[in-house]
Order: sequence, then structure tokens, then C-alpha cells
Amino acid sequence: MSSQKSARKAAQTVGENPLRIDEEKAEQVIDALNTDLADAYVLYHQLHKHHWNVEGAEHRDIHVFLQEAYEEVEEAADEIAERVQTLGGVPHASMATLSDVATVEPEDEDVYDIRTSLQNDLEMYGDILESYREHIDLAAGLGDHGTAHMLREQLIEVEEHAHVIDHYLEDDTLVVDSATN
Repeated sequence: MSSQKSARKAAQTVGENPLRIDEEKAEQVIDALNTDLADAYVLYHQLHKHHWNVEGAEHRDIHVFLQEAYEEVEEAADEIAERVQTLGGVPHASMATLSDVATVEPEDEDVYDIRTSLQNDLEMYGDILESYREHIDLAAGLGDHGTAHMLREQLIEVEEHAHVIDHYLEDDTLVVDSATN
């Protein structure tokens, strides 16, 4: 696969960083960030799945929203991975490792109605929000205010997506149920 005889940097290692954050502290933040990275990729794939499979009267709006959501999750994942590297770590990159490290449980392969799909997404967003809050506190407590700031900015986006999904799940709709008329 690669012509390089040995890895430049082994996975699961932490080295010096230009931010002058102690390696032991950086390692704790890197572990948290790699969890966030893994969770982001699980969410990304689930949102993408729902984007592909959405049907019904609100198809277009939800289809567009889900694309915007998974694209923002991908951008956040990239920012997290780059921060891991900046802190002297190695961001998780293999699907097997990401799957093993993720703390959120993905929906199975079946296709569900959009209400069920969005409920599953909202549940995952909630789990990620809780994790982000813990990791913000961890990073700030270890003196890594840059990571805490980055995660706070991402937290705002995640909260906004959860808010929009919550609104999609409300009972009020313009769609008339033909079975009740």
C-alpha cells in the first residue's frame, strides 16, 4: 500500500506540541477529541443516510437541511482532527478505530420513516452535546483554552441543529393526513 518503510508517527502516541501544553495534559485532551471525532463520523454517516432516504411532503426542506447538517459535521470533524494533530497527537482515521471509539450508537441499515429517523438523529445530537460539554470543561480545566473555545463554537452549531430537528418533530404541519379526512 505505502512505499514508506515505517510510520512517521505511530497512532496512539503524543509528542511535543508548539502550544506549550504539557504532553500529559495534551494526551487527555487528545483522547477526548478523538472521541468527538469518532462520534462526528457516526453522526455524519447517519445524517447522510437520512438525506438519501427522506420522502414525503417535506422532502425538499428536510433533504436540504440534512445536507447542510452533515456538511457542517464534516467540517467540525476536520477541525477536531487538525486540533489533535496540533496538540501532538494522531487523529483517528480508520473506520474500525472510529467505530470502536465512538460513544454514540448508529442506527442500523434499515430505512425508517423520516420522523423516526429525525428522532434517532436528535437522540444522537443530545449525546454529543453532553460529551462536548464535558470535553469543554476538561480542556479548560487543563489550561487548553484554545480547544475549549473551538468546542464551544462547535457546541453552538450542534445545539442549533438539535433545535431545528426538534422543530421538525413538532406536531404542527401543513400536511393533511388523508386517513382522518
